[in-house]
Amino acid sequence: MKKRTLIMGIGATVLVAGSATGVAVASGGGDDGDETVSGPQADKATDAALGYTHGGRANSVERDSENGATWEVEVTKSDGTTVDVRLDENYKLVVIEGDSENGGDQGESE
Repeated sequence: MKKRTLIMGIGATVLVAGSATGVAVASGGGDDGDETVSGPQADKATDAALGYTHGGRANSVERDSENGATWEVEVTKSDGTTVDVRLDENYKLVVIEGDSENGGDQGESE
């Protein structure tokens, strides 16, 4: 019984330690090869994107490579429009574009 408890305790410790490392987790690739991600890094990208759009709702976070970006956060702004916020590896704005599913291009950049 002690051996089983010890093994379960070690497993729980490894699980907790693994979740605290700050690694973004991919959850599949999109049609364009970008991966939707979650985790602390994706949370930072979301926070930065919502700051650049002055609020709204983040719909998805992906690793990206367009326009020199590292992150793409799809945001529905408070006026109902949806934009793709592209960020570099330091979560700085590269460009805000109209979401291709909605048509139009906002074309905002830093």
